Amino acid sequence: MLLNKTVAVVVPAYDEEKQIRLVLETMPDFVDRIIVVNDCSKDNTAAIVLDYIRQQRSVASLARQDSGNIDNNHYDRAVKLLKEKRELDMQYYTPSEIANLYPDTDRIILINHLKNGGVGAAIARGYKWCLDHNIDCTAVMAGDGQMDPSELEKICTPVLTENIDYVKGNRLIHAGARLIMPKTRFFGNSILSILTKIASGYWHVSDTQTGFTAISLSALNAIQIHNIYPRYGMPNDMLVKLNIAFCTIKEIEIKPVYDIGETSKMQVRKVIPRIAWLLFKSFFKRLWLKYLFRDFHPLFLLYHFAIVVGILSLPYAIKILTVTLSGETVSATTMLAFFFLFTSSFQSLLFAMWMDIQDNERLYKS
Repeated sequence: MLLNKTVAVVVPAYDEEKQIRLVLETMPDFVDRIIVVNDCSKDNTAAIVLDYIRQQRSVASLARQDSGNIDNNHYDRAVKLLKEKRELDMQYYTPSEIANLYPDTDRIILINHLKNGGVGAAIARGYKWCLDHNIDCTAVMAGDGQMDPSELEKICTPVLTENIDYVKGNRLIHAGARLIMPKTRFFGNSILSILTKIASGYWHVSDTQTGFTAISLSALNAIQIHNIYPRYGMPNDMLVKLNIAFCTIKEIEIKPVYDIGETSKMQVRKVIPRIAWLLFKSFFKRLWLKYLFRDFHPLFLLYHFAIVVGILSLPYAIKILTVTLSGETVSATTMLAFFFLFTSSFQSLLFAMWMDIQDNERLYKS
């Protein structure tokens, strides 16, 4: 426990037989449970984890907090229905099974996916276990050993002491980031971070792709875990979902760790277009859910007005370009129409972004 609160770490793992034991051995003592989610690995990852579990001594069972007697209390009908829904939600997760013989007293829990679901699906399954067991703070550390376990305490502490909903590590603000991070990774991370700022509403977030995070129990309750994007776009999708739920976020400087024997399974050229499309859809989802259905805000109208008017200005822009290249003179009507539409679109976009930044300032904690 940390500060008298329960702490668990979700470890998504896919073909990590070379690194997974190191991750388990270096886990801090204050971690109550380590949830290894083996995403249908083709190597000996599961066998290594099971062997390590057998060598460990039993720990105390986690006391699940009960919501109280809700069966005959009509005031708590919503609580009862929510509990029933969460039990039924298991069908939406990647099929899995718990490999432990003694899951109640084992510190390390091994959950084996029966088919490959992706890193996001593995984290979601780990989150589900922690939510079911009412873990106060749930962190995520990759199974490839790229996250320094000595930094786990400072990642978890804001969740436990400052009522922060979501804490994420930030490698880019570390002085050595440019020296150690591969250039393609640094470039890809920067592009996706810019797109994620716009889509999520967390405008001050920079290192969006890091997986070293901690989340509160209340935040897990606030989002639909089973709907988390199942693959490498998970960190980006997570931020959008948290923003829609009005969750607070904080970034903590962490060390970038590379070349310790890990093997990257992410292909930047394929991942960036896929995540960019995800963020494009997520941007509009955030606008409609957060600023229309839940709490109306003028930025909803301004964003959409800017987009519609911007599209209307495109034919005039194309016509001006075509006429100019042909050496002819552009009519005053065409120029005036383009100038009016483009200016209106640009100004509306700036006002919408300014309102967006101002409204979400309260959710980012420094």
